[in-house]
Amino acid sequence: MANEPIPAAPERKKRILSCIQPSGIPTLGNYLGALKNWKKLADEFDGAFAVADLHAITVRQDPATFRKQINQVLALLLAIGLDPEQSIVFIQSHVPAHAQLAWVLNCYTQFGEMSRMTQFKDKSAAHADNVNVGLFAYPVLMAADILLYQADLVPVGADQKQHLEIARDIANRFNTVYSPTFTVPEPYIGKQGARVMSLQNPAKKMSKSDPNPKSYVSVFDEPAVIAKKIKSAVTDCEGAVYYGDGKDGINNLMGIYSCCTGLSYDQIAHDFAGKGYGEFKAAVADAVVEELRPVKERFDRIINDKSYLEDVAARGAARASRIANRTLQKAMKKIGFVLPK
Repeated sequence: MANEPIPAAPERKKRILSCIQPSGIPTLGNYLGALKNWKKLADEFDGAFAVADLHAITVRQDPATFRKQINQVLALLLAIGLDPEQSIVFIQSHVPAHAQLAWVLNCYTQFGEMSRMTQFKDKSAAHADNVNVGLFAYPVLMAADILLYQADLVPVGADQKQHLEIARDIANRFNTVYSPTFTVPEPYIGKQGARVMSLQNPAKKMSKSDPNPKSYVSVFDEPAVIAKKIKSAVTDCEGAVYYGDGKDGINNLMGIYSCCTGLSYDQIAHDFAGKGYGEFKAAVADAVVEELRPVKERFDRIINDKSYLEDVAARGAARASRIANRTLQKAMKKIGFVLPK
């Protein structure tokens, strides 16, 4: 009827972008701190999730191992529940626009800005024999990753906040010199996962590059290996399970247990009052095994289906390229490049 109101257009979902490097098998810390939440992000937002293989080569990679790890991380993204029909799931290097825009943005980034990046200082100290230009400039590649997809939101940990700030600075600078071209991204502050620390040195973050394999749990570790690593975790001499100062080892295990079970620290302390660390560690190990079991089962099915992985990668790259190339051409046209017809 003529007087019927016109229905409002559905509100556009904000776009969120997250990437993970294939520089080794992700740890329990990577899973609980980030990956576990990605399926929820995919449901809430217009999601793009990438295997950031271009970022991984700032450190020398063995070619055969590198290829294997790229496929493994792609399979893991699917195993945690990401649906390639719902979200864009892709391999970064399959979209050449990432490297192209990174070069363009290098020319809109000041040397002094990059020199202040604390991660470059840390990583160049750790890899003193290979302090390459890519290691210095990779925050600009990260900015290109974000800006290509006009991402509204980017989940960032404490160690990446500086890189998101430089992405925002670059976007604002380009938009000011020309005209609004890039969405200026905001950090996504959602429900925080556990900040999982080393099982052998709970003062530092769990890392897959730790030379001591007992310090981390891999998402692909077998149940017996997980149990052995957690039961050997460093604690203290007190023998009481509660969260407090000077109890870094127990605090870490409580964080892991809370993230796997949903129990609060107070509830955990109540449940294990009067019980020893041995019983608590056994419970933590069981909870971790059960948390990772369905992910590992799905991963084992997916990683053995080569044609499916290739199809996901191809379709993801095609979807990502449509968005990325549109942004790249828009930026290059404003600069004055002659674009191919």
